[in-house]
Amino acid sequence: MKKKVVSGLLCAVMAASLVAGCSSKSAPSESGSKTADTTTAKETEAKTETQKEAGGEGGKVINIYVWNDEFKARYEDYYASKLPAGYKVNFVTTPSENNAYQNALDEALLNQNDAKPDDKVDMFLVEADYILKYVNSDYTMDLKDVGVTEQDMSKQYDYTKVIAKDSKGAQKGISWQGCPGLYIYRRSIAKAVLGTDDPAEVQKAINDWDSFDKTAAKMKDKGYFMLSGYDDSYRTFSNNVAAPWVNGKKIVIDPNLEKWVDQTKKYTDSGYNQKTTLWAAEWASGQGPEGKVFGYFMPAWGVDFVLAKNSLAKAEADGGKQEVGNGVYGDWAATIGPESYNWGGTWLCAANGTDNPDIVADIMKTICCDDATMKKIVEEKNDFVNNKTVMEALAKGDYKSAFLGGQNPLQMYCDAAEKIDMSKISPYDQGLNESFQNAMHDYFNGTVDKDTALKNFYTSAQEKYPELETQ
Repeated sequence: MKKKVVSGLLCAVMAASLVAGCSSKSAPSESGSKTADTTTAKETEAKTETQKEAGGEGGKVINIYVWNDEFKARYEDYYASKLPAGYKVNFVTTPSENNAYQNALDEALLNQNDAKPDDKVDMFLVEADYILKYVNSDYTMDLKDVGVTEQDMSKQYDYTKVIAKDSKGAQKGISWQGCPGLYIYRRSIAKAVLGTDDPAEVQKAINDWDSFDKTAAKMKDKGYFMLSGYDDSYRTFSNNVAAPWVNGKKIVIDPNLEKWVDQTKKYTDSGYNQKTTLWAAEWASGQGPEGKVFGYFMPAWGVDFVLAKNSLAKAEADGGKQEVGNGVYGDWAATIGPESYNWGGTWLCAANGTDNPDIVADIMKTICCDDATMKKIVEEKNDFVNNKTVMEALAKGDYKSAFLGGQNPLQMYCDAAEKIDMSKISPYDQGLNESFQNAMHDYFNGTVDKDTALKNFYTSAQEKYPELETQ
């Protein structure tokens, strides 16, 4: 494993204010940094107010920090034409691997006070796995101070709002999407092995983990794989844990994660998966025309942002289109699977010190709150938007997904969204989930035994978070 180094800068400054806003459990904290954190935020606010009172000009560049192109695509398709003349949006992109995105963002936020107007961070994106780190800091603004009200967010799913509130109840983030997950499977493989591709009938074959295992054996007998690799079922287990990763200062491996380890080892040894890792080329190819993988656990963004693109015989870069007849686009369907779960989610945060709060607020309200815009996102991108009114109407309407063979899966997504419980998250989730999965890969492929894999996990965890205890 590569050594993953976390920037001590913002982490140390924020640590004292890290509390689990979604649950009654407090996140780990360190003493001695709250004063510096509060002082920095007050200085930022004072400079902003002084600039406004003096009539000084703010920057004309809106800097948005991201880790991939997903939100950039949403911005370009649904907001760019509204940007006032003379302004420019600059996406600062740093991939998430090895904590690089958080490190780059932390450094930029620490330099916010001294940054030139056009270099200031105006908005940044965060994921569920580490959202608490940022919403429980003074580097994020209460959205009501930016211009996004509770009424603007009244149609959103509760969990998306609760997770983005700080310990005092201030709303520090907003999301355009919900991320309930389903099991997305190949229709042609279902017919070949189960005799039907009907979602209700397929659901009977994977209604719980015992039936899922039995169907996996059937897939193996017919030359197919139930899952692609080691990580495919991880979120169905990690999103249903009984407690957060960290109890006080101690790292605790939840029994549900142990179940994932046991299942994945069995699937690997039995030939029920292809021994791939998440996002690898071999993992993606299983979704294409030559793929032999029956299905993937995916939220709606996984359908739009991953499966649809990988299903094509002729890639979009080569002039291909996402349409039935190109590869296995359309040879898919969705069903609930053995367990409801959530995977991911992206929240927009307004950076304290932004000199363009009005534009930041308008981007948020347009993409995350406007009914007409959000309806377009579902119809055009197959995403699941964070708007109960829009989603329920489309679920009961004539919406059809061409990728899913004309199926309307939205009611299943809506039902799953109501069951999402984010109370077990911690500020350490991204790093610990990655380290745990990576360490277990070696155990699954037989490079090390289980005890050695666990030792490697704890070593990696302490490299990232020296303040945590492993035993």
